[in-house]
Amino acid sequence: MAKNLENIDYKLLLEDSQKVVLILQELNKEKDFKIEAIQHELNQLKRLIFGSKNEKFNSLSSFSNAQLSLDLLNQQSPVVVAEKQQEINYTRTKKSVEVKEHKGRNDLPEHLERRIQIIEPKEDLNGCKKIGELVTEELEYEPGKLYVNRIVRPKYVQEDSQKIIVAEMIDRPIPKAIAGPGLLAQVLIDKFVDHIPLYRQRERFKRENVEISDSTMSDWVRGAIEKIIQPVYHSLKQKILESDYLHVDESPIKVT
Repeated sequence: MAKNLENIDYKLLLEDSQKVVLILQELNKEKDFKIEAIQHELNQLKRLIFGSKNEKFNSLSSFSNAQLSLDLLNQQSPVVVAEKQQEINYTRTKKSVEVKEHKGRNDLPEHLERRIQIIEPKEDLNGCKKIGELVTEELEYEPGKLYVNRIVRPKYVQEDSQKIIVAEMIDRPIPKAIAGPGLLAQVLIDKFVDHIPLYRQRERFKRENVEISDSTMSDWVRGAIEKIIQPVYHSLKQKILESDYLHVDESPIKVT
């Protein structure tokens, strides 16, 4: 046994051990690379399944790239695939396209106001007889106009008692504001429905030579909400809470 140990070349054995260690290190690195690539592919699959539409769309290209990177692992041991040619014959059928006749323009709605404009010929019409007419309709728009609603309350005095008699003021949405109900409604619709900020509405009023300050319009919005909208809201809320069955649509709505 001792002689066998003496015959061992420890230097050669050390070199072989170092080679084995290097081989094991290379295999370990290759294994880590494969694990990282597979983890990347798993993350891409999760994004495709659970991500939003934009993320799914963007992940398709990255997922394809990940597939390509995984294919690089097999470059050390390429596999030769024999190509096989195959002749394919098929018959192509061309569909006939049905051409539909254009029905022309849609008629304008009957409920719209018609303002008639008659254009007479410039020629002398003496001795002529009307046999018909050509009618052309066009859709036109007239912007909304500001006007002043002047409320006049005459004052009277009794001759015997000198008592002054005047009619009571009518109810107004915001008592001390100069805005009428129609203007307030338009301001609220423009702001909360059409998303037109107050400063842009002010610019529109300026084009009609009407100056309204920011603070005044803000007071209009706050007053209209407190005096008009909130009472209606509380009334509807009370009516809903008194019902026996409540149903809520919780479908998400994207806000841009």
